[in-house]
Amino acid sequence: MQTYVALLYSIVLGEGRRVVMSDLKAMAEGLGLNNPRTLVATGNLVFEAQETELAALEQRLEAAFAKTFGRHVDIIVRCADGWLRLAAGNPFPAESAEAADQVAVRVMRAPVPAETAAALEAYAVKDERLRIVGGDIWIVFSRETPSSRLLAAVSHRRLGVGTSRNWNTVRRLAKMVAE
Repeated sequence: MQTYVALLYSIVLGEGRRVVMSDLKAMAEGLGLNNPRTLVATGNLVFEAQETELAALEQRLEAAFAKTFGRHVDIIVRCADGWLRLAAGNPFPAESAEAADQVAVRVMRAPVPAETAAALEAYAVKDERLRIVGGDIWIVFSRETPSSRLLAAVSHRRLGVGTSRNWNTVRRLAKMVAE
């Protein structure tokens, strides 16, 4: 058995409706996934399953989600080792220790090329920084500029399917998969 992390792009189903994590867990159980558990109410699912291709798991989860909740949501899956590498690759450890909620990673379905960083730099304000590690985009957001232009710059439309998690969530998911 392999441990996996699944990240939902959105848990908003429509006006005033959100996915309840117990329903997400039940959906995973219905797919035959073992030991499904969630972390916070933002669409983070950890489970065990037979080792399989990540794309196949993503398609299976997305189809089940659409059937269960009546809406398509992009879901990105990483194996436990992949998630632990992502967490260990955090290029901003000092910033993460100081302000974990200001450091985030945009986990990409398809890796973005390293040269994308130069194009994204144009959207960063003076105290924002970014790095691409393993095809995922790490960002230190500004506390002084609450509406970052970087958020729009790393959107689905510009860079492809991805979803963001802050450092608190990344490290807590890493702890869950390492147990």
